Amino acid sequence: MEHKIKSIRPFIGAKDFELSRRFYSDLGFEEGVLEANFSVFKSGETAFYLQDYYAKEWIENTMIFLEVDDVDRYYKELLALNLPEKYARVKLTPIRNLDWGRECFLHDPSGVLWHFGEFKK
Repeated sequence: MEHKIKSIRPFIGAKDFELSRRFYSDLGFEEGVLEANFSVFKSGETAFYLQDYYAKEWIENTMIFLEVDDVDRYYKELLALNLPEKYARVKLTPIRNLDWGRECFLHDPSGVLWHFGEFKK
């Protein structure tokens, strides 16, 4: 099978949709409202869908890996946003060095775990 993929866009849910919309806007994503309870958030060619739907088992087991060009710079910019102070339940975990590369973690207000990583060259 030959893939000619143009993008992959995960769907994530939100416990408090309006709060999550503000969070992802603060994180630097551009929102496109598709419906009253459904948006697409983009950064360049990368995008994901946010929906006003919450199932604890699903949301708290959702993880998204976002490969970044410089995890040190990215972590410093995340720190500067003060997201854990602005949003309850948001947690930022410092960079970890692993066999494959480096990453830091960010839990969104609903419990979705984002991995921001940089692979070894």
